[in-house]
Amino acid sequence: MGIKKFKPVTSSTRYKSVLDFAEITCDIPHKPLLSTLNYKAGRGGDGSIAVRRKGGRVKRLYRIIDFKRKKVNIEAVVKTIEYDPNRSCFIALVCYKDGEYSYILAPKGLKVGETVISGESVEIKVGNSMPLDKIPPGTNVHNIELNRGKGGQFARSAGAFATVSAKDGDYVSLKLPSKEVRKVHKFCYATIGVVGNLDHNLISIGKAGRNRWKGKRPKVRGVVMNPIDHPHGGGEGRTSGGRHPVTPWGKPTKGYKTRKKSKTSSKFIVQARKGNRSRGN
Repeated sequence: MGIKKFKPVTSSTRYKSVLDFAEITCDIPHKPLLSTLNYKAGRGGDGSIAVRRKGGRVKRLYRIIDFKRKKVNIEAVVKTIEYDPNRSCFIALVCYKDGEYSYILAPKGLKVGETVISGESVEIKVGNSMPLDKIPPGTNVHNIELNRGKGGQFARSAGAFATVSAKDGDYVSLKLPSKEVRKVHKFCYATIGVVGNLDHNLISIGKAGRNRWKGKRPKVRGVVMNPIDHPHGGGEGRTSGGRHPVTPWGKPTKGYKTRKKSKTSSKFIVQARKGNRSRGN
């Protein structure tokens, strides 16, 4: 996978870059695995804005992804590698021996024609899914379950992975790219390998309109707003806010920790993301 750049014939193409999509083998998605999306542009039930900076975007269909890898001990052949407009990584269309088709996240190195399988006693191979208890330490995994049977919940974006670091009783310790070490139950499933499309973060948007295609509206600083719109707004001439940075609703921001200390999942965090502070077991 590489990055394609453009000649600076216009101001928008001067810095624009896109993926070359060399890994993509099919442009037409599998129709039975498509679903419509109900996009409300960040608005709530009454039509008022609930999430700022969201707006209209290009139409897209949702690809139904099998995050659970629920068909156990049945081999599947990779038919195509496809682009998914709803996520940063690519997806793979696989066909099981019983004829059923399914979409899975495409890990780095997965090729068309290869076989993948999910189960407790399967080979340690890229694309295979198995319980964390069966995966040797030092292995990179993605699409990791937090609750058994719920399906993968983290390490799902392009280039994401976690490393199996240790096993202790009923739990397996995973080291995340953020340096956080978290315990996950040994019966939770994970997929071997690193999520593909590692060059996704190297893309240069190039122009504001490309972000509007994604549904992203402009972001405006609070200090240039009116006092009614933001606590930093108002004043004569240019001001720096005159107070510690806060959100439009007065909550501290820029470094203020919002995670609740009494959160149930805190007991599974062995090492926090910042510093070497350990949490309760």
